Amino acid sequence: MTSYTALVVDDEPDIRELLDITLSRMEIQCVTAATLEEARDLLERQVFHLCLTDMSLPDGNGIDLVHWMQSHCPDTPVAVITAYGSMDAAISALKCGAFDFVSKPVELPRLRDLVQSALRLPSPSENNGDAPLPEGENLLLGDSPEIEHLRRQSRKVARSQAPVYISGESGSGKELVARLIHENGPRRDNPFVPVNCGAIPDELMESEFFGHRKGSFTGATENKNGLFQAANGGTLFLDEVAELPLPMQVKLLRAIQEKKIRPVGAQEEVAVDVRILSATHQELAALVEEGLFRQDLFYRINVIELRVPPLRERPTDIPLLARHILDKLASEYELSPAELTDDALAALQAYPFPGNVRELENCLERAFTLSEGDIIQAEDLQLRKGPATETAGAASDLPPMPGDGDDTIDLESYLESIERQTIEKALEQTRWNKTAAARKLGVSFRALRYKLKKLGME
Repeated sequence: MTSYTALVVDDEPDIRELLDITLSRMEIQCVTAATLEEARDLLERQVFHLCLTDMSLPDGNGIDLVHWMQSHCPDTPVAVITAYGSMDAAISALKCGAFDFVSKPVELPRLRDLVQSALRLPSPSENNGDAPLPEGENLLLGDSPEIEHLRRQSRKVARSQAPVYISGESGSGKELVARLIHENGPRRDNPFVPVNCGAIPDELMESEFFGHRKGSFTGATENKNGLFQAANGGTLFLDEVAELPLPMQVKLLRAIQEKKIRPVGAQEEVAVDVRILSATHQELAALVEEGLFRQDLFYRINVIELRVPPLRERPTDIPLLARHILDKLASEYELSPAELTDDALAALQAYPFPGNVRELENCLERAFTLSEGDIIQAEDLQLRKGPATETAGAASDLPPMPGDGDDTIDLESYLESIERQTIEKALEQTRWNKTAAARKLGVSFRALRYKLKKLGME
């Protein structure tokens, strides 16, 4: 027995017949309409699980139907069928709320993928706005109007396949928004692949994104799949997309538009089904004006924009965030939970947090380990004085040291080894009495236990 019903809207009998046959083979009952008026009438009288509409209709166009459905039956995903090469029309449909698009001549494998994705969308009863956040994550916690609006927007765009551009300052939670979109959409059972575009060397970028074939360059000793193939069927999150060099932007644009990639050294292209989410803390529009980011790629990835508010715009969320972070630290290091005094909480809410939630996490972790007992005072927070800047806010991490990245890593390992030796010496001198060792080291018992756990010395 057929469990799904689809509405096909097209004025060409051959197209309606082709789609009817294709959907019937997928055990989907097909109802057809030749005009916009017929489609509206059917949608008012019957509930459909999916709608496919041609862009050009005798009494209007597919975008008109998308608009109408957003008001009258928003839970029914609608995909538009566009003329070949009509990318502008497809993007306009996505901006209006279309689930996805397919171009003529219709490629049946692509159509089947689209239909299956649409039918995997959570129903309104499954996706009621209360879906849990990913395990261990806290950046989207809060009940401020700003964060509630962002969660609603994220869940709404999750029902579309449109590319989403997530803007916001460093540490504000852009990747978590991307994960929330993925986990509330039809791709939630498939991979979510995040990639920091600024962390890939230029000479390896094409291979990392598209893969390569054995022998295609020195060091290519075996075939390797790229990030697009790793994310096939799921979501590829391009963090710090502004860091992509211009030559790679051209190749990325083609991969997004054609839904095909060519691994380095391969003779043929490979079809991929990937939803693109992207983010950066930079102003992409300004980079386009400066010629540092391609306008056509910006236009393609910025179909829908979500802005993540900085923490200073939602100070009422800080108590909930702080409680969650402190509880997480206590559980992770097997210590009793710490409490913030009223003065400490007021200090946190008054601080601008240029490093956003990431800085709040670092601040509380530091205070958690240095505070005496289970009470965190305002002075334990060591908040910066004076005007804060983006650079200053990031200083809750260690400041960068001279030398290249490898030097910094070696230095950190060296400092950790000194710290380990110092703790071991104090423990030996006190016959492994942790309370006495903490006193000898001049730190709190909590701080010593934290370090023992973090360094794996328990």
